[in-house]
Amino acid sequence: MATVREFAILLAVTTFLLLYGLIPVFGGDQLGLVGADEPRYAQIAREMLAAHSDACHAVNAKMVPRSVRLEDVRASFHCIAAGTVTPILYGKPWLEKPALYYWRAMSFFKEFGVSDWTARLPSSSATFALIILVFLHMRRFRPGGHLDAALITVSCVAIVSFARGASTDMQLAAPFCIGMLGWYAWYETGKKFWLFDLYFFGAAATLAKGPVAPFLALTIILLFAGLRREWSLLRRTIWLPGILLYLIMVLPWYIAVQKRNPTFYRFFFLEHNLERFATNRFQHHQPFFYYLVVLLIGLIPWTVIAIRALVDSIEVSIAEWKVRHNPRRYLGHTRAGDAFPEFLVLWALFPIVFFSFSGSKLPGYILPSIPPLTILAADYLNRIRREGLPKWLLWCHAALCAVMVFVLVLAPQHMKYETLVPSRQWLSAAAVAALLFGALVFLIVRRWGISQICNATLIPVLATLVFLLGFYGRELDLSYSARPLARQIASQAPDEKIVAIDDVRRDIDYGLAFYRNSPLVHYTNPTSNIDCPASVPDEQHILVIAANNTAELIRCLPDRLYQPLFLYEPQGLEVYRVFAKQ
Repeated sequence: MATVREFAILLAVTTFLLLYGLIPVFGGDQLGLVGADEPRYAQIAREMLAAHSDACHAVNAKMVPRSVRLEDVRASFHCIAAGTVTPILYGKPWLEKPALYYWRAMSFFKEFGVSDWTARLPSSSATFALIILVFLHMRRFRPGGHLDAALITVSCVAIVSFARGASTDMQLAAPFCIGMLGWYAWYETGKKFWLFDLYFFGAAATLAKGPVAPFLALTIILLFAGLRREWSLLRRTIWLPGILLYLIMVLPWYIAVQKRNPTFYRFFFLEHNLERFATNRFQHHQPFFYYLVVLLIGLIPWTVIAIRALVDSIEVSIAEWKVRHNPRRYLGHTRAGDAFPEFLVLWALFPIVFFSFSGSKLPGYILPSIPPLTILAADYLNRIRREGLPKWLLWCHAALCAVMVFVLVLAPQHMKYETLVPSRQWLSAAAVAALLFGALVFLIVRRWGISQICNATLIPVLATLVFLLGFYGRELDLSYSARPLARQIASQAPDEKIVAIDDVRRDIDYGLAFYRNSPLVHYTNPTSNIDCPASVPDEQHILVIAANNTAELIRCLPDRLYQPLFLYEPQGLEVYRVFAKQ
């Protein structure tokens, strides 16, 4: 009965955190696609689905053969392969990432229609699977902290944020983490069944982002085996059925896409893996300590407890290492002590250290490090449940919850007015809310103990999510998405088919292209060395340009008539109708 209650709580909280304000029937799809990656990946999935559907209609077939006749099997194979091998953007191959996200987005598009919220369901569903398996794994191998492990994981900033993104980051992190938990389950039990998780989900992660997934997994396992001096682990991890499963899942797509695009291996492996790591070619340079900052922010509101749990686990791991170099052993154990903290420490730290040396740094690179830290936090809380949370740690945790509320309450004001110092009224309201929620967390834990720390912390987390998306989702949409701009263009110029841009951000470029389902014309196009006015279409069209950029208008349209349509103030853009060339 207790398990049913725990599972019901987990389902309710996870569903709310992952889907509120994301799907229309649950708080509305408040925020359109943001950044450059989200609309670009969604558009690729849309175009692949269109190519796939056209090919299937052309041979009058579905993915499942109508019969076992050779003609029907061939037609179904053609239907499956068409549009699912080469990612395409605006009709041209786009080979930066493998196809897992696109396949999953295509399936959601086909089921629910093409939209921004369906483009995000691959990440939300992958996160949901991760949270459930964290709960089940901990319940099986570390009972007591299993519910807290799942709730802490799903409620930290990094997981909530990336679970709502139309991107490949969670497509890598979720299966990678499930595979690592499966490998440790095999290490503890010796049952080959658990190795299935490592190979199956490792293959899925490889189809999400490429060779980084097996590299991280193998390196972490190698470090673990080396520190514990159990080198036979490497040999025993090599499981022939698992290797065959991995190759059957991974190789067909990699071979097929190379066969259709002979430059794929060079472009993907050399440029978008090795060169991206070694250089700053893609202009994502950050200081060496960048991921420490990302980690501290990504773990909010559990940062203080997670770091304390990490330090405690490092101390335990060092003590275990010393014992292993002593002839004495713990009574009743074939191994010296518990290896789980040591494994989680290595799993959490290696991606952070490794990517800190990368020439290109993006926040999602260390997403696989978040779940082991949240699991460590839950395991730590479970182990100190009797002695209670140290007072200084409780104060720090409550203070961090208050800081989180303070910042997020002020966030809409910064988005709307672009000011670092909001009005006195908003500062006062944010301070009062922060104090109330911080005090609430402190008092609940002080009164009812560690067993209620997760419930207490979820109160400000859920409240701020409702505040941001339920009350200020429209401001977020206006300030960061191209969706309202696309709707306004469609409303004021419904018959215009061509939209051009000049001097606007990449996110507006890809966002407008997705919402209009058509590539934009670029007045200034550095990739083709064509500059305006030579690149200005002769036909009548819409122009989106940075506001008050009259010098660029004069330069690009010296002999054309144009009229302003509207000012899109939230993002500092102006929209014009440019008349046809006479």
